[in-house]
Amino acid sequence: MKVTLNRIENYHVSVSNNTGHEIHLDNKSASPQPQGASPMELLLMGIAGCSSIDIVAILNKQKLDPTSLRMEVEGHREEGKVPSLFDKIHVQVFIDGDIPEEKAQRAAKLSFEKYCSVSKTLEATAEITYQVIVNGNKL
Repeated sequence: MKVTLNRIENYHVSVSNNTGHEIHLDNKSASPQPQGASPMELLLMGIAGCSSIDIVAILNKQKLDPTSLRMEVEGHREEGKVPSLFDKIHVQVFIDGDIPEEKAQRAAKLSFEKYCSVSKTLEATAEITYQVIVNGNKL
C-alpha cells in the first residue's frame, strides 16, 4: 500500500493512491476557506468507510442487502495536549431495509470489535463506541 502527497498551496494538499483516487486535505485552523478535510477528520472517515465495507459484506453473506447505510462518527480529542489524540469516538450506524435487527447489530459488533482495521488501530488510544439504528429503531 502506498500513497503520494502533493502540495497545492499553503497547507492544501492532494493525496492519491496507486490507482489514482485522490483526496484533498487542508489545515482548517490556518485556512480561511479549507479546500479539504483535516487529517483527523480523515481518520474518522476511515472508521466509517472501513466499518461500512465490513457491515455490508457481513450482511451480504447472509443474503441481506440494506436499502441504505449511513454513519455519523464523532470524535473527541484530548484537550491541552500535543499531540491531541482522539480519546473517545462514537459511531451511529443507520441501516434501512429488510434487515433483522439482531443481524444488523451482530454485523456492527463484528466490524468494530473484530474486523475493522481502522477501529482496531485507533482503539489503542481511543474508546470506540457504537449504536445501531435499524429502520429508525435504536438498538
